[in-house]
Amino acid sequence: MRIDILSLFPEMFPGVLNGSILGKASEKRAVSFHVTDFRHFTTNKHQKVDDYPFGGGAGMVLMPQPLFDAVDAVCAGDGATPRIILTSPQGKPFTQKDAENLSKEKRLIFICGHYEGFDERIPRHLVTDEYSIGDFVMTGGELAAMAMIDSIVRLLPGVLGNDTSAVTDSFSDGLLEHPHYTRPADFRGMKVPEILLSGNHEWIAEWRHKESLRRTFQRRPDLLKDRHCSDEEKKWLEEFKQAKEIPHQHNM
Repeated sequence: MRIDILSLFPEMFPGVLNGSILGKASEKRAVSFHVTDFRHFTTNKHQKVDDYPFGGGAGMVLMPQPLFDAVDAVCAGDGATPRIILTSPQGKPFTQKDAENLSKEKRLIFICGHYEGFDERIPRHLVTDEYSIGDFVMTGGELAAMAMIDSIVRLLPGVLGNDTSAVTDSFSDGLLEHPHYTRPADFRGMKVPEILLSGNHEWIAEWRHKESLRRTFQRRPDLLKDRHCSDEEKKWLEEFKQAKEIPHQHNM
């Protein structure tokens, strides 16, 4: 996979793209990263990429010309059709399913916005996807692009040390991930559930499934609204309700 990032602040990216899983993915040649300062494509002598909005109003708006030309430049000579992604608080909420979908692409281009917003011709005629990472506003789209890139690249074949890790992650099957424990089995009187020490893989799998459902019920009940629950899941949900395990907002 090739990922291009168009940003006014390319210096923000090396630490993220060269470290941890993303850095290892690049070393394995599962992905290549290319960061471009789209200010270099402006045609005015002051290198301005933004201007006042027609009709008046506060703030500055990114002009279409630098971004259209930057996309043309990074795509020159490449026959692949890229997905062009705009990071925007007005976009579709980015989900694990979107990450899985995008991980199957050969070419991605991320456009990181800044200032008050974009000239409407950019999202309407240039980009293929517009995503938000939450109902809040940040100074620019760089951090949102980093978050999305991380979630996509980790799904590429061979990137994670354990290929089953991505399959069991939270949201991969529509549920939050089950609790995890490691050594010691007894830490300051806090003990690991006995079933995890039993060695019975069938029991452990069932416990993890149930605890995954319980955690989703308690912390993200909205994820269950459209879920087609199995008969066993329905039985467990009724058990949680009878035990008055009231859904609540979990604060990390």
